[in-house]
Amino acid sequence: MEFNRRDFVRNAIRAGIGLAATPSVLRLSQAHPPMPVPAPDSDQYTNVDPELIPTLKQFPIMSFSAEMLPTVRSQPSWPSLPVPAPQPFERRIPGPAGAPEVGVVIVDPSVGSKGRPAFLHIHGGGYVAGHAGQDPQFLQTVAMTCNCLVVSVDYRLAPETRFPGSLEDNYAALRWLYTNADTLGIDRKRIAIGGESAGGGHAAALAIAARDRKEFPILFQLLIYPTLDDRTGSTHPVPPGIGEFIWNAKSNRFAWTSLLGVPAGSASVPPGSVPARVENVAGLPPAFISAGAIDLFVKEDIEYAGRLIAAGVATELHVIPGAYHGYDILAPETAVSKRFTES
Repeated sequence: MEFNRRDFVRNAIRAGIGLAATPSVLRLSQAHPPMPVPAPDSDQYTNVDPELIPTLKQFPIMSFSAEMLPTVRSQPSWPSLPVPAPQPFERRIPGPAGAPEVGVVIVDPSVGSKGRPAFLHIHGGGYVAGHAGQDPQFLQTVAMTCNCLVVSVDYRLAPETRFPGSLEDNYAALRWLYTNADTLGIDRKRIAIGGESAGGGHAAALAIAARDRKEFPILFQLLIYPTLDDRTGSTHPVPPGIGEFIWNAKSNRFAWTSLLGVPAGSASVPPGSVPARVENVAGLPPAFISAGAIDLFVKEDIEYAGRLIAAGVATELHVIPGAYHGYDILAPETAVSKRFTES
């Protein structure tokens, strides 16, 4: 029997497994269940797309915490698409100066081809969890659809590694792609980067670092409901009805504090660590930004897109009505998710 991403999520639901809020679906085992929370009143679903409500009701309301990390990090990847789809494989590449090698997961749809584009993918996981290739079907689909080499980075996680460790790991992967372009059969002028949730935040930070260092040009940045501002849910209050499902303000404070090494919303944060706090966004690569209208990150994503546009950066912004964080992965067969995937 074929076992796909949708089946994986549904089986997790049947088993009573909660989700940490990323589209990579970080699972919590029954050995460490979240604290029980009463189901939300029906009024809380007023702003949710009706197609997305049935799936949402099957997940507990919870906040991400350090106690969950061992279980979350122990979960395996989702299954890959079967052959003839190109199969993911792992590789070690040189890391930042003085740091360990960096693991990557590669999907190559046309071995031996030349002059193809490349997509450097950075996974989600709230900065503290997840791993390269945790959603191989996404990487395979991108590789086949766009005929591009896809490389997903296994950057070091917080809180064990604070900023800028993860940034430097991602930058090392960008360097490897660029310097080995001829061997890999890619066009070094056609390297795109991107990620979802925390991975989108990492991608935005990488684009800023690459612009400032002027070593490796990036063609495009794909930011899928990216986390861009540590102040959301800390010093910046969240309006009612926003960020109530899957990933909330408490989870966000934990994630950013883990990455930064100072409390989320602090007056001072490490330079380059928070994309929304970077004063100058001119000269960044063209961007695609998408967020659900009731996602915790919707306001910061809209504001960041507005700043890019004002700075002359070609930017495409999608705000999906009634969509919560990770909706397209949790409910992939809905019309709203299919429209987003096509876009």
